[in-house]
Amino acid sequence: MPRLFALLGAAYLLGSVPFSFLVARWFGVKDVRQVGSGNVGATNVMRSAGKGAGLLALALDAGKGALVAWLAGLVEPETSIIPALAAAAAVLGHMYPVWLGFRGGKGVATGAGAFAPLAPLATAGSVVVFVVTAALTRYVSLGSLAGATALAALAFALGSPPAVAWAAAFVAALVTWKHRDNLRRLARGTESRLGSRRP
Repeated sequence: MPRLFALLGAAYLLGSVPFSFLVARWFGVKDVRQVGSGNVGATNVMRSAGKGAGLLALALDAGKGALVAWLAGLVEPETSIIPALAAAAAVLGHMYPVWLGFRGGKGVATGAGAFAPLAPLATAGSVVVFVVTAALTRYVSLGSLAGATALAALAFALGSPPAVAWAAAFVAALVTWKHRDNLRRLARGTESRLGSRRP
């Protein structure tokens, strides 16, 4: 049990590295939480610091999730439970990072990265769903919600290990919770579309 807690604690800490916050600062935005949507995520970085900064933040946030899942698989290669729990812990770290007073991002990029090594086909399918939904509606938030839901559904449908599928479902629920304000704005018709800049 102490070993499990240590592994999950390490996964949380790696996931909590606030790359989007740091990238935005490197590109001249002092605190990304004080601009745009206030979210510590790649979309807000892109809107406030430019496309290059946003893409770098996206790659780093996804990369830390993938690193956590990959390392957990090396440590516990005989079971899918520990890597699945580590993936979820990394997403929690991104959403609630200790370094930023537990005010982080919405977990979409980190979640996709974390499940890529564990459920590659489901993750690829969820990315397609995200891209298509965001492109058709121009709502990144709607694409994110659709992608997260698709990841969980595809993980079950494509026969991923039960621990991985349930972890994906847990992460999808977390992503939905973190998007609750976006859902309210979508219902009111005030959500920002892709390519727009929030005041």
